[in-house]
Amino acid sequence: MRITFLGPAYPYRGGLAAFNERLARQLISEGKDADIKTFTLQYPAFLFPGKTQFTVGPPPEDIRITRELNSINPFSWIRTGLKLKKERADILIIRYWIPFLAPCLGIVARIVKSNKYTLVISIVDNAIPHEKRVGDRMLTKFFLKSIDGAIALSEFVQKDIEVMRHDIPVCLSPHPLFDNYGRRLPKEEALASLKLDPAYSYLLFFGIIREYKGLSLLIEALASVRIRNKKIRLIVAGEFYDNPAPYKKLIKKYNLEDEIIFFDHFINDSDVRLFFCAADLVAQPYKSATQSGVTQIAFYFDKPVLVTKVGGLKEFVEHNRYGYVVNPEPRFISEAIADYFEKEREKDFSAALRKEKEKYSWHKMTESITEVFYKCLLQQLISSL
Repeated sequence: MRITFLGPAYPYRGGLAAFNERLARQLISEGKDADIKTFTLQYPAFLFPGKTQFTVGPPPEDIRITRELNSINPFSWIRTGLKLKKERADILIIRYWIPFLAPCLGIVARIVKSNKYTLVISIVDNAIPHEKRVGDRMLTKFFLKSIDGAIALSEFVQKDIEVMRHDIPVCLSPHPLFDNYGRRLPKEEALASLKLDPAYSYLLFFGIIREYKGLSLLIEALASVRIRNKKIRLIVAGEFYDNPAPYKKLIKKYNLEDEIIFFDHFINDSDVRLFFCAADLVAQPYKSATQSGVTQIAFYFDKPVLVTKVGGLKEFVEHNRYGYVVNPEPRFISEAIADYFEKEREKDFSAALRKEKEKYSWHKMTESITEVFYKCLLQQLISSL
């Protein structure tokens, strides 16, 4: 079977690129002929809030990655579509996560499908983005009308897709474990590498910093008397995509300067394990969400998580078994943190997590792709009768 991805990959950085490359490796290991087509331009510089879109690491040697698509150049859309149409892969997998790319990806998909051979399946992170804008739903509908089937990474997203496109097969397949960040390290070794004091326990807030991710809620939760009386510090590891000033003002308001350590830059893949292995509890106090790759990194490193009851986050955490699911308010977040450390939950939660995480394998994701593929074929057969 010939499978082509269309989405972020080297030289682009971040979780989407890491996911696509890891899934390509899985398909190749299962005997598929898989490659990735990525962008020549993903976001125009003026639309990208970070410092750079690109990784500093070397290119993967075990995956064919070709830069083809300019997200804002319609001539590039047509050229890429015609090339993929001619290549006649059995499956074109398109990664969809933001309506900005709907015109580009939707046009490519329509051109490719005109060969009457290639089936287009999308892995959908968000049908509607966290930070909603006018036209989001219209753009997503335009894209979804171009595909034959979809993989949803959460039940929350699956429902959104089915509302907008109820006539295609949609399979729920949770985000697999991110197992590509190296072996686990002893906590003491990770703390030493990060130059952190081993006398403290550590919360971890990981990833790019945007308003919807709720770092402000976590800062306010740390101001609770129950937390201040314990030797707990917060690691914030990620690049600001928001203005950092409001966060710094909040920290100063509660006199938390010594309790919060910032690594305010994009975390390279080689360093990811240091932060998770140093942490006692991973906090995701999001104000809105679908799902998050951060959860799956935490699971891989056997780290319990605290998530809020928003979007699809709660689908992946069993409350009081290997993590916490709480309302997105500072008092509920602080109560969960206090409970975790006062009752010394880490050992029991981590043991439960080791059993739970077995269901998040990359093989299950490839099974879902195959399932949708054959459902699409069956649907085409029935419609032709």
